[in-house]
Amino acid sequence: MLWGIGLNYVEHASDLSEGVPEEPASFIKGDHTVIGPGEAIPIPEQSERTTTEAEVAVVIGRYCRNVEPEDALDYLVGVVPVLDQTAEDILQRNPRFLTRAKNFPGFFSFGPRIVPLAEAVGSGTFADMEVSTVVNGEVKRSNTVSHMRYDPAYLISFHSKVMPLYPGDMISTGTPGAIHVTPGDTAECRVSGVGVLSNPVTASS
Repeated sequence: MLWGIGLNYVEHASDLSEGVPEEPASFIKGDHTVIGPGEAIPIPEQSERTTTEAEVAVVIGRYCRNVEPEDALDYLVGVVPVLDQTAEDILQRNPRFLTRAKNFPGFFSFGPRIVPLAEAVGSGTFADMEVSTVVNGEVKRSNTVSHMRYDPAYLISFHSKVMPLYPGDMISTGTPGAIHVTPGDTAECRVSGVGVLSNPVTASS
């Protein structure tokens, strides 16, 4: 299961002239959206404005159901960089079009490896982790986990109370900023202590 979280950084919500929701704004992505590092992100012919969004995702390591935030991080196998794509022009027509706007092939990349949380944070904390959306080598937006409205532990707990979470399930925790991309661009997610994910952007075949 792939969960995505919308509008989780307060500053990103402000960019979109939207408030941060009173509960996590989550959505599900199909496994057909998944690509790996270096694979192409194809811009669908139905979209004239597709964005890429760097995020850090938490990966569940064992059965997780009805857990509390203070215990939630114990259920992780690790964290991983993500590039989550959105056909933004489709979504702007109507917020009910979110599932369609998020579920074109190639709209969820992750890798290059899942890093244990203790290794990723080192002597720091999860809150210190910095996530950056990068296009063509230029850092476009960057923020730290500390500026999330709903931190990763809360997100795990919240969703474990909606449905069981199983090993390999992922919750992508939201982006510091969505950036418009076009064919020929290179999109990157940089997560401090975790790594760099890079994908070329192409036209739909």
